Amino acid sequence: MYSLDFLKKKIQKRFYNYVSRRQDILPKLERLKADPRRALDAHPLDRELEGSWSCWLSSNLRMVYLIDDEQEKILVLTIGTHNAVY
Repeated sequence: MYSLDFLKKKIQKRFYNYVSRRQDILPKLERLKADPRRALDAHPLDRELEGSWSCWLSSNLRMVYLIDDEQEKILVLTIGTHNAVY
């Protein structure tokens, strides 16, 4: 199982703010940690974000992240609405 890490403290704070308001996100995160490439409609990004991945945490909440298979970590780059993330 992968663990979550954050690029910046600001992103971590925003992440936990969303999680504290939306309890339905916790089970989704467990699925993502089990399979970061297939869970939650995860998909690789291209262009400026090439090499990173995106998934849906709710209908209006996206998370962009990198996957480190060697350390089994998901590095969260940003989280927010579709327009804020892209």
